[in-house]
Amino acid sequence: MRIRPLGRVAYEPTWRAMRSLTQRRDAGSPDELWLLEHPPVFTLGLAGRREHLLAPGGIPVVATDRGGQVTYHGPGQLVAYAMLDLRRRALGVKEMVRRLEQAAIDVLAHYGIAGERRAGMPGVYVDGAKIAAVGLRVARGCSYHGLALNVDLDLEPFSRIDPCGYPGLACTQMADLGVRDSIDAVQQKLSGSLERCLNAT
Repeated sequence: MRIRPLGRVAYEPTWRAMRSLTQRRDAGSPDELWLLEHPPVFTLGLAGRREHLLAPGGIPVVATDRGGQVTYHGPGQLVAYAMLDLRRRALGVKEMVRRLEQAAIDVLAHYGIAGERRAGMPGVYVDGAKIAAVGLRVARGCSYHGLALNVDLDLEPFSRIDPCGYPGLACTQMADLGVRDSIDAVQQKLSGSLERCLNAT
C-alpha cells in the first residue's frame, strides 16, 4: 500500500483526484492511503438532506459522492482516504468500514481513550460523542473516501449541522480528552494502525 502524506489540501480537488485515480486504476494498480487535513468545508453525502445543514454561514458546502449524510472537515481533523481494490483483498464494504473504525479505536486506545461503535451509526464514539466519521464510495470494486478523526480542531461548525444526519449528536476530539500530541504525531500512529487493520487477513 502506497502511503501519501499530503498536508493541508482543499477538499474538492482532492476528491476529484481520488475519484480519477479510482477510474484509471487496473488490477495491477497499487492501493493508496492519503493522509491529510482540509480547510473548513461541509460535505454532503449521496443520501444527504439539506435540512441537516442548519446554518453553514460562510463555510462552503460540497455535495460529494460518498455514502452518508453531512459532516464537517477542518484544520486539526486528521483525514485518511483509502483507495483499495476490495475485490483483490476479498473485502466487503461492511468489513472495510469495520476496519477503518478499528484503526481509529486502536489509536484512541494508545492514548487510554475507550472508543466504541454504535449500532447502525458508522463511526467511532467516546461516551456517546462522535470522534471519528466514516464515509465510503465503491466504484468498479474499489473504495475511496475514508475516515476523519477529530484531533484538535474548532468543534463549533458541528453545531451548524446535524452531524451525520443526527440532530443534537455531540462531537468530541482527542485534545479535549487529554491528548497533547501534535496532529503529525497522531497521523503517524493512525498510518500504522490503518496499515495493520487494512492489511489483516
